[in-house]
Amino acid sequence: MYKFQGKIKVINDTQVISEKFKKREFVVTDTSSMYPQDVMFQSVQDKCDMLNEYAVEDQVEVSFNLRGREWTSPDGVVKYFNTLDAWRIEKMGQGGGIPAAGPSDMSLDAQPSTETKANAEEKDDLPF
Repeated sequence: MYKFQGKIKVINDTQVISEKFKKREFVVTDTSSMYPQDVMFQSVQDKCDMLNEYAVEDQVEVSFNLRGREWTSPDGVVKYFNTLDAWRIEKMGQGGGIPAAGPSDMSLDAQPSTETKANAEEKDDLPF
């Protein structure tokens, strides 16, 4: 399993390859370096629909598997192909933020309660 972060650049329509196989390709741009990279992923089968929740320009983290295969052309030439199969996409910045409901114990402005101060003084047996 691998993860990749970036901004969605392209979301293609679902392609029905056969009655038993469908895929949907999308491109995510890695803008973390001086030379941005456009990386194409594909989602297959029931994972095609997960892209319906996203739009171009969304910042995402893509979880994917790297797949490789060999193919022999009708002329007998052997070629190798790689595919990045996405199985989960998450918007960046969701969760983990500071709550909007006001100060909390995690907030820099929060003051410890009197009870917390009293418990800290009782447990503090350091000589200084």
